[in-house]
Amino acid sequence: MSRFLVKLDENLSRLHAAFLRERGYEADRVHDEGLSGASDERVWEAVLTEGRFLITLDLDFSDIRRFQLGTHPGILLVRARNKGRLAVLEVLQKVLQENPLESLRGCLVVADERFTRIRRP
Repeated sequence: MSRFLVKLDENLSRLHAAFLRERGYEADRVHDEGLSGASDERVWEAVLTEGRFLITLDLDFSDIRRFQLGTHPGILLVRARNKGRLAVLEVLQKVLQENPLESLRGCLVVADERFTRIRRP
């Protein structure tokens, strides 16, 4: 069985990648691929080419006109009130307790400490 592929945008850390790997996800980081500072278009191209679910803090990826539901592997937009690593980790833990990432394929998910909103295709 192949593992679910996840790409972490540049604003997520090794801590977040390790957390996902411990839960069986194949997580790579934009930073480790030399894509730090790359345009959203370049990051998105890598997401699509590799078929990876994107986890980001970047609001630009929430535009469903640009990133149409059902046409991509999925996007999780983490909106933690505090952008620190532990606050983001808390939101990731909450999302994974509610839904395996595999069930969010093609969706836009916006999550904070209190709510997880899922836009399905």
